[in-house]
Amino acid sequence: MRQLCMPQGLSTDELSKLETLICSARSVHRGEALYRSGDRFDNVYAVRSGSMKTVMAHRDGREQVTGLRLAGEALGLDSISEDRHACSAVALEDSTVCIVPYTALKSLCREIGSMQERLHKLLREQIVREATQMMVLGSLSADERVAAFLLDVSERNAQRGYSSAEFNLRMTREDMGSYLGMTLETVSRTLSRFQKRGLIDTQGKHIRIVDLDGLRHV
Repeated sequence: MRQLCMPQGLSTDELSKLETLICSARSVHRGEALYRSGDRFDNVYAVRSGSMKTVMAHRDGREQVTGLRLAGEALGLDSISEDRHACSAVALEDSTVCIVPYTALKSLCREIGSMQERLHKLLREQIVREATQMMVLGSLSADERVAAFLLDVSERNAQRGYSSAEFNLRMTREDMGSYLGMTLETVSRTLSRFQKRGLIDTQGKHIRIVDLDGLRHV
């Protein structure tokens, strides 16, 4: 979490200003919404511990999982251009987030160039992730979608100093299906095939990648 809120290259004085800006942390229980679609946008959030999913509702009431946010990642950046949140953010497990008031963050970015660069980097990462997800949904087979998802989680864990080979995936199989544009049954069958092929080992929500290269070549 400190990596996200405290970019490298800041002076002691700049770090102090940033720590003052981050006014509080909030606990979000499993299944609880941090914010909902249509809520006023006032803050950017960073996941300190746990994990969150972002969800958008269709006109008929069905919900579509649009993203997964892990510890050390930002939430709410997709609402910067509007004054309302476009989606809901729901805790996949008991989680904690840091609250960063956006108005104060903008002022600090004008004062500290390195903070502005960090914010721009986070926005770029979000744009790239969304573009990649469109490619996954539009052009990949079911096996390729699941493999790409597992590799993405693996890489994001590694970037933040966690294990790239073993992790607890708090998303349900149904959530994975919603995110990947697949049915629950297809997700379950695909994971079972991967396990039989020796690519992964799954025990409930625990995922262990056994053959990383094999998964990359699915």
